[in-house]
Amino acid sequence: MAATPNLAPGAPGIPARWTSSAKSGVGTALSPASPIWFTISHGILNEVYYPGLDSACTRDLGLIVTGPGGYFSEEKRDAEHSVEPFEDGVPAYKLVNTAADGTYRIEKRIVTDPERPALLQEISFTLLRGAVADHRVYALLAPHLVNAGMGNTAWVGDYEGKPVLFASGRGVCLALASSLPWGACSAGYVGVSDGWQQLHRDGRLDLACRRAEDGNVALTGEIGFSAANPKALLALSFGTTPQEAAENASASLKRGFAAAAGAYVKKWRKWQAGLLLLDRHAASGINTYRVSTAILATHRSSAKSGAAVASLSIPWGFSKGDDDLGGYHLVWPRDLVETAGGFLAAGDSAQALEILAYLRSIQQPDGHWPQNAWLDGSAYWPGIQMDECAFPLLLADALRRAGHLPDAALLSFMPMIEHAASYVVRNGPVTGEDRWEEDAGYSPFTLAVEIAALLAAADMFDVCGKGEPANYLRETADVWNDQIERWTYVTGTSLGEEVGVKGYYIRIAPPDTAGAASPKDGYVPIKNRPLGDTDRPAEAIVSPDALALVRFGLRAADDPRIVDTVKVIDARLSCDLPQGPVWYRYTGDGYGEHADGAPFDGTGQGRAWPLLVGERAHYELAAGRKDKAASLLKTFEGSAGPGGLLPEQVWDGPDMPERELRHGGPSGSAMPLVWAHSEHIKLLRSLSDGAAFDMPPQGVKRYIEDRTVAPRRTWRFNHKVRTMPAGKMLRVELLARAVVHWSSDGWATIHDAETTENAFGLHLTDLPVADVPPGSTIVFTFFWPDAGRWEKVDFSVGIDKSMIPKSGNGFRKRSCSNDRASRSSIPQEPGRETCRSE
Repeated sequence: MAATPNLAPGAPGIPARWTSSAKSGVGTALSPASPIWFTISHGILNEVYYPGLDSACTRDLGLIVTGPGGYFSEEKRDAEHSVEPFEDGVPAYKLVNTAADGTYRIEKRIVTDPERPALLQEISFTLLRGAVADHRVYALLAPHLVNAGMGNTAWVGDYEGKPVLFASGRGVCLALASSLPWGACSAGYVGVSDGWQQLHRDGRLDLACRRAEDGNVALTGEIGFSAANPKALLALSFGTTPQEAAENASASLKRGFAAAAGAYVKKWRKWQAGLLLLDRHAASGINTYRVSTAILATHRSSAKSGAAVASLSIPWGFSKGDDDLGGYHLVWPRDLVETAGGFLAAGDSAQALEILAYLRSIQQPDGHWPQNAWLDGSAYWPGIQMDECAFPLLLADALRRAGHLPDAALLSFMPMIEHAASYVVRNGPVTGEDRWEEDAGYSPFTLAVEIAALLAAADMFDVCGKGEPANYLRETADVWNDQIERWTYVTGTSLGEEVGVKGYYIRIAPPDTAGAASPKDGYVPIKNRPLGDTDRPAEAIVSPDALALVRFGLRAADDPRIVDTVKVIDARLSCDLPQGPVWYRYTGDGYGEHADGAPFDGTGQGRAWPLLVGERAHYELAAGRKDKAASLLKTFEGSAGPGGLLPEQVWDGPDMPERELRHGGPSGSAMPLVWAHSEHIKLLRSLSDGAAFDMPPQGVKRYIEDRTVAPRRTWRFNHKVRTMPAGKMLRVELLARAVVHWSSDGWATIHDAETTENAFGLHLTDLPVADVPPGSTIVFTFFWPDAGRWEKVDFSVGIDKSMIPKSGNGFRKRSCSNDRASRSSIPQEPGRETCRSE
């Protein structure tokens, strides 16, 4: 087969990489006709997304300047950058890149065309020394149309007799056109024959390189700047065919920058005008409120109403390749509910309602939500997190209480609410993983969300006249709430003695050890995880997550256990930075750069999170310290990068200019983090209101004011209680109909209790053991009438911790005899032996 003419050498190119996650701007037109989103970093365009927020189509698009004597300068590396929005709350940007050596200045204005999928850059090139005729300016574009670097095809073509740069991949095409005629152009393979390599090596483009197929490719074109024409308009457009992409580019060029920018700004002004007036200017002069609201709105999908991604970035993207398809441009249900809370706090209830409707559309048949997902709802990671399954219930109730979900509308969401509540009560309280997507066990944060969600769901059940399931949800919430300390609070530890407190809440307790009140009661190391140093005893791992018990209304801010925990948090997790105190996620966190500043690669050292400053500020507000909360707001905002974007983490080490790490500045993690901007908006609203905006009221009333205590404990196969306090009933909950065959005196007396099915498909019965004295053991087994068989295991629950089973799973093996057959009123299978506890 003959070689393709003008095919660039070096296929398929070097392994592809993404680019910096340290964005200084993100933007989109508020128009369904323009499903295109862009990001900015280092003075140039980075990832551009089309046709959805979860599909990156470029790595970057920047300029190269060449000149006499082998002069070569790349603006993203060799210039000083500044960026500012056109106006407050409008994510259209003015960029100025001034060469570090003083040779040139490049000014850009960037918007997307609201009428079509096209991005426009108005570029002015000013030579500060030397002759314009001796210098050349080239656009360098790296297509990633398949949401990856490999598998792209690029070529130099034409449209209506004018040169156009094209690329295609997986049914998507792009076209890059210029208002000034392209000069020399080329297509090549990255790292071998791309324009950067050609210009750096030879000072000119190889005109024979016209096409690069199925690889990591790049397009390069000389912009026809001259002394008479110092300004050019570039249009980067998309379509399903090269022709369509070129037509879109041509139409936007003909429309011109001013018309497109005017329409773009008008739409943003109109949306911002409908929000609450919580405007605030930071020391930098940036209106931080309008930046945060614009961040939330920019991360919305235009095709999937209500969908929004966690961040238009890939953490440490410059070190990530094609195996990291998702980055953070995925839907996390938790982050999405937080985003809805930000919209609600800003006064846009319509967006919050759309988010609730979208969550309803991607809920799984059993009631849970994916850990994270593409915009169409298909799961990306396979995990399940219980807080993500509970959060949508809190959103629905917040909208209901605010008057945005009246009874008629609530009825349409009840199937979603019923399925979600069912999933939570059937699978809680142990989290699949904690909110940081790491360890499983009993987490204060997840417990707080689950319990608050069950109480919220109960109120919604009541509104719809479903009193019985509402009561059950509250009973379950009460049982779980009573045991938060048993599961997650430790006393008598060396850390507590060091800090000078009696006890504190830990980050997470493994499910097979939770319930111990002190280390000597049996804590064992948490399963080692690749993202953190979690191979230490659980009592050594603390986290600000315990503040969620206050945020979600389950514990008072002045509860001595909370106050002591705050002391431990500050002793172990507070990091003093130039902007103020910022907190780490937990002791031993491994998600962050290495000590030498190298990017996270599956291991690392966790850095401080600005998001946690906002959460701490909410705690201080709940504690009545508004001045402290206001001070922390300044710290929160002081953690932002250029343009006011809030990062996931900030760098806590010394300045490392060679790695672009500044003490107190953004690290290489995701930026912007939409969750952080939502928290910022909620904090502004909370300070305005004088109280935490999103604190559910049900727990405050039930547990802080009324001090409700559960009269029972619950045993399940997926949650086998090993001990319980004296004076309470024991509720047994099963997934099938059964007769509970039980005794409290070593089978001297036998009782049989039939289960009844509730609205959530659970079969339950309450064993009247409140009068059983401490030191006794409740022993029981099951007869399954539908299967006509016995459960051949005795289970035991000790009263008042006087008898804790040796096995970690809460059951004992059985030895057999025939001493119970005559006492049982339940039919036995032929030849079945009855058994007693060992």
